[in-house]
Amino acid sequence: MKAAVVFKIGKAPVYTDFAEPVPGEGEVRVHVKASALTNFTKLRALGKHYSFAAKPPFVVGVDGIGTLDDGRRVYFLFPRAPFGGMAERTVAPVAQCMDVPEGLDDAMLAALADPGMSAWVALEARARMRTGETVLINGATGSAGRIAVQVAKHLGAAKVIATGRNREALDRLKAIGADEVIALDPNGGAPSDALREHFAHRIDVVLDYLWGTSALQIIEAASAGEATRRVRFVQLGLSGGPTVTLSGALLRSSAIEIMGSGAGSVAADEIFTIIRKLMQSAPIVGFDLATATLPLSRVEDAWSATDASRRIVLAPDC
Repeated sequence: MKAAVVFKIGKAPVYTDFAEPVPGEGEVRVHVKASALTNFTKLRALGKHYSFAAKPPFVVGVDGIGTLDDGRRVYFLFPRAPFGGMAERTVAPVAQCMDVPEGLDDAMLAALADPGMSAWVALEARARMRTGETVLINGATGSAGRIAVQVAKHLGAAKVIATGRNREALDRLKAIGADEVIALDPNGGAPSDALREHFAHRIDVVLDYLWGTSALQIIEAASAGEATRRVRFVQLGLSGGPTVTLSGALLRSSAIEIMGSGAGSVAADEIFTIIRKLMQSAPIVGFDLATATLPLSRVEDAWSATDASRRIVLAPDC
């Protein structure tokens, strides 16, 4: 069969032949229809993610949409190494395959799984967001942030505040649930006065897709408010910078709680349960997610693409 295969850690996958997957006990064969190319997939393939240590050669792709031998259409998660989602066929545990709703195409569901799950896990499993709370999404103009706006509203946020550098993209977020927006400057900085004003009115949860300068400003603004007001800050991405320098006094003088959300911070079975909720909600919410579908044979082109506004999905050529 054809697949996207990594032969050397640190190198992009190539489109080539790979061994046919044979299901073992408790596994099923999946005829892949679509598999999304995510940062998580790239980091694992490049040997830069703590959750994956397979030795080459292996097929990339952590999940996808496909059909079983009996024709059932399913979402599958974490195929058994060395197999992966970016292939004509793969194998996955029965317990990690779920039926998906009708009415949404394969590419949309494949693209939705990662950003939707990430936001849902951060809000429900990590921040324990309650109905009626206010959520600030730092870095909401990318595809992941846009989905986070809709997930927050779907889970009962009374108010969603979104930040981002692209003013036009920020304004479009109002159509899908953002109540207020804060424009970041070209260097990723946030207006401190605006942040302090919002925290004075109350922000309960922060989803941070950026880190770096704006994240530090948000933490400082949260700490400058009412010292005993609990703010749950959930870190999700690093596009604004890999590190920040936090004063210990800043943390000791406020009730802010800083936590990460990702593979390792939440149990796999809880993640799978949340993905099931996400898939069931998709026809109801109507998630606003731009996708671009490329044939699997163009995996090397897809690997080097940098358009953060769209989710790239790879589909077998035939």
